[in-house]
Amino acid sequence: MAHTAEIDAKEAWNGGVSPFRVSYGKMMMWFFLISDALTFGGLLVSYGFIRHKYADVWPKAENVFTHFPFVEQHLPLAYVGLMTFILIMSSVTMVLAVEAGKRMDRRGVTIWMLWTIVGGLAFVLSQCWEWYHFIIGTEEGAMRNIWHPELGKYVLEKWTGANMVYNEYGVPQFANYFFFITGFHGTHVFSGVVINFIIFLNVLRGTYERRGHYEMIEKVGLYWHFVDLVWVFVFTFFYLL
Repeated sequence: MAHTAEIDAKEAWNGGVSPFRVSYGKMMMWFFLISDALTFGGLLVSYGFIRHKYADVWPKAENVFTHFPFVEQHLPLAYVGLMTFILIMSSVTMVLAVEAGKRMDRRGVTIWMLWTIVGGLAFVLSQCWEWYHFIIGTEEGAMRNIWHPELGKYVLEKWTGANMVYNEYGVPQFANYFFFITGFHGTHVFSGVVINFIIFLNVLRGTYERRGHYEMIEKVGLYWHFVDLVWVFVFTFFYLL
């Protein structure tokens, strides 16, 4: 008669360790990022359909985003290029913060997390500046038929700037998608800055030093790299193509 090994039921259902050796926190972060990636993907696909529908009248980004601080001449996409560089560099500093955390280098984590926060804030403020100039528009403006309820008719008037109804640069959908997609991403960046600041305070207090690991830096690092990667797609599809 074959010998049957006795198995503890509690141990059998315990599950042991993750097959990918990933902690619960990291796994949940990956689940969140995947769902968020689907949201951004849906927005960009929708943008692509609308742009194709109005391909003949869709504004070219290089003709719209030409402003640059303290420079009067037009520099197409120069400012958004600078914003992209700032965000990518903040991703580099986050990598260095994670690397320092693995070495239990509290000072290194502090320095690189601080630079990551500075980069994120610089990006958010730069986006606010870009929104401001997009909203106020150019001095030339564009002539639009604007409905006046008190007159009960359309009147041809000069319109400058853009909002959710009128758009100096072309079809209103261009402004709608610009505000929604860049605003949605900007909200992610701002949220990341807030989270990074909280983590930064915990680093200063020695919270992770007492825990014996800096895994929290890795988890927020995943989120920050995701935000940077999404901006690369937004920059490519909205500004370059």
